[in-house]
Amino acid sequence: MWLTGFDVKSLATLYLDKPLKAHTLMQAIARANRINEGKENGLVVDYCGILKNLRKALAVYGSGNEKQPGNAPTIPDKQLLELLKQTIYEVKSYLADLGFRLESILETKGFEKIRAIRDAKNKINLNDETRKGFEVRAREVFKKFKAAIHLRKEINVYRREHSSIDVLYKKLQEDREHADISHIIKKLHEVVENNIEPEQITDKEDRRFDISKINFELLRQEFKKYPAKNTLVQELTVAIQKKLNDLILRNPLRINLQERYASIINDYNNEKDRQTIEETFENLYRFVQDLDNEEKRTVREGLDEEYLALYNLICKPGLSKQSIGKLKKVAKNLLTALKAEKLKINQWREKESTRAEVKQFIHDFLYSDKTGLPIADFAEKEVVIIADNVYEHVFRQYASANDSVYNAA
Repeated sequence: MWLTGFDVKSLATLYLDKPLKAHTLMQAIARANRINEGKENGLVVDYCGILKNLRKALAVYGSGNEKQPGNAPTIPDKQLLELLKQTIYEVKSYLADLGFRLESILETKGFEKIRAIRDAKNKINLNDETRKGFEVRAREVFKKFKAAIHLRKEINVYRREHSSIDVLYKKLQEDREHADISHIIKKLHEVVENNIEPEQITDKEDRRFDISKINFELLRQEFKKYPAKNTLVQELTVAIQKKLNDLILRNPLRINLQERYASIINDYNNEKDRQTIEETFENLYRFVQDLDNEEKRTVREGLDEEYLALYNLICKPGLSKQSIGKLKKVAKNLLTALKAEKLKINQWREKESTRAEVKQFIHDFLYSDKTGLPIADFAEKEVVIIADNVYEHVFRQYASANDSVYNAA
């Protein structure tokens, strides 16, 4: 591999199979030390014994000198094991404070182990802070275990505890990655089977449910009997956030939904008891219904997501049905005209001249008696403000006529 001029921030493991020294050695090991999202640390695997050369290099290029090298480049094996032991103890103590013993997973098998893992997840999912607290401590265990992995015999003492923590951590991540509102509601299976109608879609094994068909009173009773309420609420919050992010990406004016959702979660995190969690589930579920209604608004308005976003920007309260109908046509015609002409310009957002052209085109279109906003309903100052808002929206959402967030969706 290249040892100079090489910078891949995601590189996490470096294998050394030839002797290096001085600045070349320092430069080589630094390749695994770049900061990158999702990267906990770098790992240097030494096949040729460069520790002595590394000490010399650190004396020259680091702090200290060869006789007094300052910080050693490696941690003694005994200290590595002690650090691992300490981080595992911290995780076990943290879980104990939440009311769960890690031994419940270590000492069980089969269905009992599955129940223990489910119970642990429910305790960890008490709120966002407790979940984050566990994840931070678990990652410390993984780092310390990885650092001591070469001590194969000694590390076996901690392997089962590490594996149990790893299982819990991965299960929490899987819940987050696969969070889906329909799947979560489906967990309350007695209600789902009796009160919803499946929509026909291409994949027969994947059914999406019409949330509006669910009997909420029965669903609430089912939730009261559900054994892992904290986990279910946590999964639901993650799934809602995913859906909410998608809705806001396509239509930024939906930001009020984000504010309402944040308020629900804030109340949930600040005050926690049985009544609160049941109220939170009810609030979240009703919020899901509102999200579902917002998605269906395109059908009610007779507009797709692209046109609806533009229509929201140019509309205002108190208009007649006739004016609303005209605004819908304005939204469609404006976007069609932009795509047919100005948004076809290559990299239009990169050049000041093309940005100005698009902005002026939008203003002229909306101000025109033939194509623009109804004169009787909009003052000149309003047209200017709306035109600016529309331009900002187009700038954010459209790289070109055929490249936008709506194509990605």
